Amino acid sequence: MRRLGLILLSLGLGACSSPNPYVAASAPMPPAPAQAATTFDASAYPAPVRDYGAYRSWGWLNGQLPAGTAWADSAQIAEAVSGALDQRGLRPLHDNRVPDLLVSADVRLEKRLRQVQDDYGYGYSGYNRYGNGYGMYNTVPVVRTYEVTVAVARISLFDARTRQPVWSTSAETTSQGSLSERADSLRKAMQKAMAAYPPS
Repeated sequence: MRRLGLILLSLGLGACSSPNPYVAASAPMPPAPAQAATTFDASAYPAPVRDYGAYRSWGWLNGQLPAGTAWADSAQIAEAVSGALDQRGLRPLHDNRVPDLLVSADVRLEKRLRQVQDDYGYGYSGYNRYGNGYGMYNTVPVVRTYEVTVAVARISLFDARTRQPVWSTSAETTSQGSLSERADSLRKAMQKAMAAYPPS
């Protein structure tokens, strides 16, 4: 038995010493194109840190006021935007100078689904150690889904020199109420939309 083991071991070692039929081979890399040495790829580098403190003035994008809607006219939207920007230290330019920022804004009415849970109290078992239970004598809460219309206020800021987007945000408000209540809701929505500007 020992002799058989030695024979098998010698055969295995002999097989390992035979030449490997697989040979490593690879095609050479193609040469780089001639323009690669002179072309600057901006996407290969991180974007420079934006200095939001340099933006102090603003004007309307393409010199146009926001479009009015049946919910709020153009002047109301423009006034709400101006007030929100003013609170963030941005002042409008009324002469022919080029502002630091260009601003566009709009207000749209959109549909939203809301849910409300009606819980009509507890029966015999009422409360157990795991919380409010719905046992044999308890009522199951009724969840109602309904559709509401909200006003969505959007503001977009662009660098006036490069025309690149700087900031874009939106906020929702109720679409109900009188004209004065809607104007107040619009102002609050614009202020809420700009609350996080400038980003930290």
